[in-house]
Amino acid sequence: MAMPVKVHGPPFSTAVSRVLACLLEKDVQFELVNVNMAKGQHKSPDFLKMQPFGQVPAFQDGSISLFESRAICRYISEKYADQGNRNLYGNNNNPSQKAFIDQWLEAEGQSFNPATSILVFQLVFGPRMKAKQDEGAIKQNKAKLAKVLDVYDKRLANSKYLAGEEFSLADLSHLPTASYLVAGTDVKELFMERENVSRWWGEISHRESWKKVVHMQKSPPPKN
Repeated sequence: MAMPVKVHGPPFSTAVSRVLACLLEKDVQFELVNVNMAKGQHKSPDFLKMQPFGQVPAFQDGSISLFESRAICRYISEKYADQGNRNLYGNNNNPSQKAFIDQWLEAEGQSFNPATSILVFQLVFGPRMKAKQDEGAIKQNKAKLAKVLDVYDKRLANSKYLAGEEFSLADLSHLPTASYLVAGTDVKELFMERENVSRWWGEISHRESWKKVVHMQKSPPPKN
């Protein structure tokens, strides 16, 4: 029996949760290895051998080690193409379908994630750490996000999902940061006031794979 892949990192991390959602969509057995970031375990020599930048997640599949969550998701989708959600990263015989997915994955990484990551820190994690909020950064990045969501709303008026009529990595990759913002901040209104974005968010955030990730985020981490 094949050994499960290993994901090193806490599920509350947006990058870790992206990989977990992909594994669940693809029905891939995995082991989640907790990394206590408060104790600096992500900067330990052993961890740095897997992730030289000292960030999470680190990913292991046998002798293969990978980092960067979107690259890991592409790898999982390619290696396990014939199991779980087979449409997650398109069809190898349809290059245009894959290109559409990659196009919107790039949009998420380059346009959506920069604004939402700052907002997640300022509005969600920062307050938990008793960090002072930067009102200027919040205002600026809400405005940036609004412009991105305007583009998305136009796209989603003509397509059920970002890359077409099937849920894909392009949609999945938005779940980690958006989930924090919609669940507990006033940024939720930016999603809800756009009809097509609101409909899209309702569909992708209620997938069973993501519900399982949210449950994992709410579960206490193992002590180490």
